[in-house]
Amino acid sequence: MSKFNLVKNKVQSEKQLFSSLNTWRKENQKIVFTNGVFDLLHRGHVEYLAQTADLSDKLIVGINSDDSVKQLNKGDSRPLQDEKSRALIIAALEFVDAVVIFNGETPLSLIEQILPNVLVKGGDYDSNIDDASNKKYIVGSDVVKANGGKVEVIQFVEGYSTTSIEQKIKKA
Repeated sequence: MSKFNLVKNKVQSEKQLFSSLNTWRKENQKIVFTNGVFDLLHRGHVEYLAQTADLSDKLIVGINSDDSVKQLNKGDSRPLQDEKSRALIIAALEFVDAVVIFNGETPLSLIEQILPNVLVKGGDYDSNIDDASNKKYIVGSDVVKANGGKVEVIQFVEGYSTTSIEQKIKKA
């Protein structure tokens, strides 16, 4: 199989993902899940995803659909790249095992179905907050904890964000 086909095969529908999950669970693989827009892949994303992958045997990344990015109010220009392009770029990272595109403002239903061993978010969240109305609350953390899993927060790499890159490009 070509390297590009290997990358494309990591981008999975929910049905394909659940088949992969069944196989991984039979092999006692530890599953970690994280999600994001990942509009412009940058160093901060790579470090974050690599550290997330270090917490497990298998890394699943949820990518916000184009419609869901619009719901997040990240600005009129976002997403900068379409969902299929963003998913393929994340799938190209060696340490990512599966990528799934989700609709909706949050990946809650996906987390409820995956039930990862570890749920990870970036440094603007707090794994100790249980109040879903708090901006720092990690969606799905209650589900993962109730299932015996862990919730982790990985600190941001200072100076790297899609917004700052977008602003820099606009100034050029």
